[in-house]
Amino acid sequence: MTELWAHTLTWAEVDPSRHPFELDEDAAKTLTGLVAPLLPSTEVAEQHRGRSLVAVTEFLVDRYGRWACGWNWSIGEGDTDGGIVEAWCCTSHSVTTAEETAPSVVAGLLEWRDWLEDLAERFATLAPPSHSTGVTADPWHWERACTRLVTVVADRTQAESGWYGHCEQVLGWFLAYNGVDDERAGEIAEGAIGGRFGSWISPDATVVDAVSSKFAGAMGETG
Repeated sequence: MTELWAHTLTWAEVDPSRHPFELDEDAAKTLTGLVAPLLPSTEVAEQHRGRSLVAVTEFLVDRYGRWACGWNWSIGEGDTDGGIVEAWCCTSHSVTTAEETAPSVVAGLLEWRDWLEDLAERFATLAPPSHSTGVTADPWHWERACTRLVTVVADRTQAESGWYGHCEQVLGWFLAYNGVDDERAGEIAEGAIGGRFGSWISPDATVVDAVSSKFAGAMGETG
């Protein structure tokens, strides 16, 4: 199941430039029709919850790539804790009839993809000069990037249950975008947050500043 768990996605697996994706209105209708037969009944969904959607997720991943497993990473305590998707709540509430549910699956996929593309644009804007020149970056660049990314993730997740997990992931993705290997990127992001964030609590400026300072300091040591 790890391969279907959005929490484990790496930047290489979600980077829009590596995984082209287009879904116009006609293609969305076609996809909706393909998804519908894979959906569980309400009874099965109630009994098995997130596991009842494995067939849907496997289909999307096979069709588009592993990035697509985030289609139902909803805000708060959904099928996967602490995401950004609003089109999908959770199996127990979102699964009704196949005809009603399939469009929500497609909407969730599109919302997740839009978020990944938004992040890619932010990463390009926030990348320090060293991303392209090889020159050691001023710590300010890393602090600024961390502050802005934490802020946008807190906003998109509504700082709901488990939001800090995706925040840590996004910070790691940003470092991977800038050439840091995944393992080291994860260590830096985890160390910077260091338990300072909590569920249902939007971090105040002082906490964000502390995390950003730690983040920049770790990058200085890496450089």
